[in-house]
Amino acid sequence: MMKLGFIGIGLMGQPMVLRLLAAGFEVRVWNRSPDKLAVVKAAGATEEASIAELVAGVDLVLLCLANTQVVEQLVFGKDGAAAHGRLGQLLVDFSSTDPEATRDFAARLQAACGMGWVDSPVSGGVAGAEQGSLAIMCGGEAADIERIQPVLAPLSQRVTHMGPVGSGQVTKVCNQMIVGCNLMVLAEMMALAKACGVDAEKIPFALAGGFADSKPMQLTGPLMAAESDPEPKWHVRTLLKDLDMAVVQSQRAGSATPMSGLAAQLMRQHGSKGFLERDPATLIKLYKDGSAAK
Repeated sequence: MMKLGFIGIGLMGQPMVLRLLAAGFEVRVWNRSPDKLAVVKAAGATEEASIAELVAGVDLVLLCLANTQVVEQLVFGKDGAAAHGRLGQLLVDFSSTDPEATRDFAARLQAACGMGWVDSPVSGGVAGAEQGSLAIMCGGEAADIERIQPVLAPLSQRVTHMGPVGSGQVTKVCNQMIVGCNLMVLAEMMALAKACGVDAEKIPFALAGGFADSKPMQLTGPLMAAESDPEPKWHVRTLLKDLDMAVVQSQRAGSATPMSGLAAQLMRQHGSKGFLERDPATLIKLYKDGSAAK
């Protein structure tokens, strides 16, 4: 089996590594915050002291990082993956990053050390990562994506090759446009229902299976109805970052994205009140205090 190096053990990275270990893969890990490695080390992952040591001993380098800037830093910064990679290795990026930057990163990595690049952003959240039911959208060479299929299998319910490098990231931007706008409308709807005296906690059940149903409805709707502030399984800042990328990508392509642009502005307003690191279920508070209408 291929030896794997995984960089980025966070909300998504940890359950993904655990599933890879359970599938029998040898996984070496490195994280900017070493204290977050305890769970995966207990499950059998090997901690490496540096990115250089991790890259030296693996066939695939897997990333699951916060944003485009962090990916660039850990791949091309001092002692990053590009400085130690070799011909025949692949870098597989599960992060959600800017498509144009991804294409640039792939070309730079190939020129620096001969490594290939597959962008493989995921959808399904922490629950999907834990259950191995992520949807994975890939950009890259067909042969490279075929090569990594055994690694993706324990993580996913569906892997789709969307086109050349960067295509996976464009698809993830499209995914997040739907998710972000959906959540904003859910918050708006829940606030209206509660203002009208409806038992909002019953709405996800009442609408289940109809045209208005969705995973966000069933997972986040009850939390919004209860006006809870749960321990985050995902973050407002992540959705805002992805909606901002959608707007930038639309400008590059000359395609209008007014709904996503509005959702981004409302989410930015919510984040400015201290909610960037909170769960998107808190978006209902934007409407309950009336600030969304101001």
